[in-house]
Amino acid sequence: MGSVLVAGPGLAASIQNVGSSAVVLVVVEDGNKTEVALDAGGSDTICASGCFLTLPNGDRIGLAGGETVEIKDGVATIK
Repeated sequence: MGSVLVAGPGLAASIQNVGSSAVVLVVVEDGNKTEVALDAGGSDTICASGCFLTLPNGDRIGLAGGETVEIKDGVATIK
């Protein structure tokens, strides 16, 4: 799948799958729910205006945009 929403530099959150298997994330932004699939080593840009991200392990995190999120084995690290 492609990007959910892409904004100018520094406004959107960057996500990267640093794990060894593909993951599917659920992104809810402005009331719109989208699934984002990332292969191992894949990355994408999401959340131009803030969003909620549901991880494969069921955790839900809020993003304002501008964060860098690394996903490994279904767990997120926000930088």
